[in-house]
Amino acid sequence: MRTKPLVALVAIAGLALGVAACGGDDKGGGTGTTKTFEAGTTMERLNKAQKITVGTKFDQPGFGLKNLSGKPEGFDVEIAKIIATELGIPADKIEWKETPSAIREQVIQNGDVDIVAATYTINEPRKQKIDFAGPYYVAGQHIMVRNDDSSITGPDSFKDGTKKVCSVTNSTPANNIKKYLKDEATQLVLFDIYQKCVTALEGKQVDAVTTDNVILTGFIANNAGKFKLAGTKFTDEPYGIGLKKGDDKFREFINKTLETIFGDGRYEKAWRDTAGKFDPNLPAPPSVNRY
Repeated sequence: MRTKPLVALVAIAGLALGVAACGGDDKGGGTGTTKTFEAGTTMERLNKAQKITVGTKFDQPGFGLKNLSGKPEGFDVEIAKIIATELGIPADKIEWKETPSAIREQVIQNGDVDIVAATYTINEPRKQKIDFAGPYYVAGQHIMVRNDDSSITGPDSFKDGTKKVCSVTNSTPANNIKKYLKDEATQLVLFDIYQKCVTALEGKQVDAVTTDNVILTGFIANNAGKFKLAGTKFTDEPYGIGLKKGDDKFREFINKTLETIFGDGRYEKAWRDTAGKFDPNLPAPPSVNRY
């Protein structure tokens, strides 16, 4: 006679535990519908859709490089995955869109992507068109040359007008190097992606490639014995997450996510698993700029 009530109580207790484990108003962890966000925000829209579109590079070792399975991998990619996780969206629900430097603002303004994580330097001209969360990393512009070339020792080596340097259209490095050139029309070669610059350098069509140090380090590692860095870095380039202008709540959400991972081990793991293979020195997380 006592067995039936006891079984019933156990069943009820198990059901209660199951309900507690499966749902609730969980704003700080879990995935999918276990996360809730303020109505009408971008966070709520993306969470409900269970999909986010991310613009990134497909040609930059260590930060955004398309692998054999057709998916990008790198530090930028891992940062974007973490943001998706905090939105309650699993990594396999991320749609990756190749986003070369020249179209980064365009794809954000047109709504083709939700965010851009693509070695994206925060600067004032860009902030007139889109908004940035971050920075999450500070790179520095550098110069890469062929391994047997000792004639270029830094940006000043281009001032005599005899050397050609390659970068990509609408990039910060391309604009920065111009002040060191005697004749921009003949000395500066621009492509849409950096891999074309690397190919041109190997083929001796140009004498150097300039972009951020971590990107060049990746190319050097992937082309053993062919290239080297010349001189030292000559700028600071704070990388941010690009998003639609005026979406202040989404920007603050991303900023808080970055600040959290700076201290909980996920930032370090993302670096060690990607760009850290080329540069083992863990970068000091920068201060988020809420401008």
